[in-house]
Amino acid sequence: MEQSTLRENEVSASLPSGGDAHLHFIGTVRTPWQSRGDAPRQGDINGPLCTIEVFDHWDLALKGIEKYRTLEILSWLHESRRDVVLQNPANNGEVHGTFSIRSPVRPNPIATSIVQVVSVTGNRIVVRGMDCIDGTPLLHIKPERSLVPPIAPPKGVHPMDIE
Repeated sequence: MEQSTLRENEVSASLPSGGDAHLHFIGTVRTPWQSRGDAPRQGDINGPLCTIEVFDHWDLALKGIEKYRTLEILSWLHESRRDVVLQNPANNGEVHGTFSIRSPVRPNPIATSIVQVVSVTGNRIVVRGMDCIDGTPLLHIKPERSLVPPIAPPKGVHPMDIE
């Protein structure tokens, strides 16, 4: 089905003007999938190797990333519609509100993926667990939060007070 075509019972809304968040892409995600139809619905840590390519401007921001085995990747689903408020994801007539499902079609098409790091070389991170198409813009990389003790002390605690 063509992306610009609404499915049965789907509803779109006019997008408001303005309100740009001024996001900066920091790289590109390289995957084996060329279209949304090829990409899996959800990432698989046993899936194919994918590469997170960070633009040279941001390569210093990768310092220390090699210590982590699991990362959270935020990407911009640049080919997704942004105006659909009711969706029929199974194409069976049953509709759901956009915010109640994990569809890439949403007002701000930001994807979050938890990936397993295979290797880090220069400004490239080879991972498993992505589910986006090749060339997807990269928004953010961070260690997966449930596995990472904070580096900074808790708020209100002076570093010298920690033993």
